[in-house]
Amino acid sequence: MGKGWCLFFLFWPVAAVVSCAMAPMVGWSFPYDNAQAASNLGIRIDGLFYLILFVTAVVFVGTQAVLVYALWRGSSNRDERATYTHGNHKLELIWSIIPGVILLFLALYQMNLWADFRIKKYFPEAAVKAPIAEVTARQFEWRFRYPAIGKELQPKPQSDDLYSVNELHVPFGKPVMIQLRSEDVQHSFFLPALRIKQDALPGLQIPVWFEANKEGVYDLVCAELCGWGHYKMKAHVIVESEADYQNYLKNLTQQQFYDGLGKIAANENDSESEATEK
Repeated sequence: MGKGWCLFFLFWPVAAVVSCAMAPMVGWSFPYDNAQAASNLGIRIDGLFYLILFVTAVVFVGTQAVLVYALWRGSSNRDERATYTHGNHKLELIWSIIPGVILLFLALYQMNLWADFRIKKYFPEAAVKAPIAEVTARQFEWRFRYPAIGKELQPKPQSDDLYSVNELHVPFGKPVMIQLRSEDVQHSFFLPALRIKQDALPGLQIPVWFEANKEGVYDLVCAELCGWGHYKMKAHVIVESEADYQNYLKNLTQQQFYDGLGKIAANENDSESEATEK
């Protein structure tokens, strides 16, 4: 084998390291705002990703370096013959134990993050007590059900609930929780900018929490191939101040319950609504 193969196998680890180093600068890395996650949980997930990337990069570059060295040495000395061996318990122990230790370390290292993200008893208490919306995925749109202003979200729809399609509003700087469900097939609730992803399964209501750390408009997509119109399930999550969020709910109430006579018909039991058409 000639030295050309040595250069070929040397090229790939060098290209991998250079491309990884350049990725954030040229926009090849994570989406949005110089690749920084738009949620505190997302920043922690990114940290875990970079740790795994570093470990795999060290292994990849190390194995490639050994391969290039062996090829270079073999091509430089045609008289030296390789030694054939079959079965080496010491080597097998080494390359079994080292990956096992690394995987065990990663499994233990990510447990707190996984628990905070997936296990409900570790969710922020404020978010669990007052879910902001029920999110229903269906072919091919996202439907959002909010409780009426001043009320809590109920498991079943109420007469004064508020609804929107493909546009979810959440307040900025506080943990929020949604109840995720699917009306038909399996979908996947995916907020790339916030690093939030959760499958929506028919027959289940799954709590999902997140806390956006900056205001903005972020993509919400379905990450599960759910049918011919899968591509249509692109919605938005609008992260805004608490005041803007409350104004949005008020406007939604007016739009939804305006009776055409200058009154808002929501909350009939509370009052026949004081709000008047503007």
